[in-house]
Amino acid sequence: MTDAEASHTDRVMWLRLARTRGLGATSFARAIARYGSAEAAIDDLPARARAAGRRNLDIPPVDRVEAELEQVNRAGARLICGFEPDYPALLTAIPDPPPAIIVRGDTRLFQRPACAIVGARNASAVGLRFARELANGLGREDVVIVSGLARGIDGAAHAGALNSGTIAVLAGGIDHVYPPEHAALHEHIAERGLLISEMPLGRTPTARDFPRRNRIISGLSLGSLVVEAALRSGSLITARYAGEQGREVMSVPGSPLDPRARGSNQLLRDGAHLIETVDDVLAVLAEARPPSTPTRHVEDCSPPDPDDFFDEATEEVEMSMEAVPARANPLDRLRALLSPAPVSSDELARAASLPAGQVQALLMEMEMRGEIASLPGGLVQRRRRS
Repeated sequence: MTDAEASHTDRVMWLRLARTRGLGATSFARAIARYGSAEAAIDDLPARARAAGRRNLDIPPVDRVEAELEQVNRAGARLICGFEPDYPALLTAIPDPPPAIIVRGDTRLFQRPACAIVGARNASAVGLRFARELANGLGREDVVIVSGLARGIDGAAHAGALNSGTIAVLAGGIDHVYPPEHAALHEHIAERGLLISEMPLGRTPTARDFPRRNRIISGLSLGSLVVEAALRSGSLITARYAGEQGREVMSVPGSPLDPRARGSNQLLRDGAHLIETVDDVLAVLAEARPPSTPTRHVEDCSPPDPDDFFDEATEEVEMSMEAVPARANPLDRLRALLSPAPVSSDELARAASLPAGQVQALLMEMEMRGEIASLPGGLVQRRRRS
């Protein structure tokens, strides 16, 4: 058997085990540590499952895995297994790295320092601008921006780093565009940055897939920065993963009057680095030390439980916290963007994708209702609810 044939066989066996229903990422790692190879695990685990009175593991046949590999190639993407040299080094150091990833774009971005920027989907106009400017400034310093391609802060961060390098980590397959209004951004990142997912092509994400995705966002990054996050926010899950993975946690302070800042302010109280400028982020990243790959001892790894899925039962369901979508009425879109922080009507018009004249008329209506206050310089801010 040639080296190329051996490598292909290894990849097929690895992917068969990775796609086995009943094994999560943690159980996969335990199986490899105990058996030494995916092929040996596949040979032994079904018998152990039957002996334990468990249902048989659903290990996909070779032809199904071969078909997936062919589908990936046709899509202009690549599948990278955890044992291959192109697999991102930082990702190997987390406790439960994805066994395999599918990528489309420039994998050289894995070689550069990276920072995650995440935050509220229903972000304020000020938050969107700040995230975009931070991403742009960090990109000029050769820092790759990692985020989840969600509405709000994620999208703004990707847009700010399009010219310098950005990685979008997706909860579904890399061919699944979500949210739909990010279709153009999704394609731009594929052409100029990098899309990555641990899910097969064609996979539509479910609520439990988003926390899985968040561990990859933090795992690819030296640090994770939160810009606007409510107390029950998926962004705080990313920050928690970053702390558990030994990465830096950063947060942008927000107004105590804005519920979108309560989670990010809580991170600061818990010890996150306070971020106000690009230089603040660079200083934190300069002190960050890339964690080494954890040593897994075979003797410590008992056979994985066939029903040991990735535990997400207690995770926050992110899909319930979507921003006001683009199809919402214009007034609701403006309300979602306003915060106690002053913002110009022009900034609101850009963030809401509405004509300036329409925004001015709506702001006048909101001011008459007492919802907003006008400030010198053409700025407005949301009034505090009494």
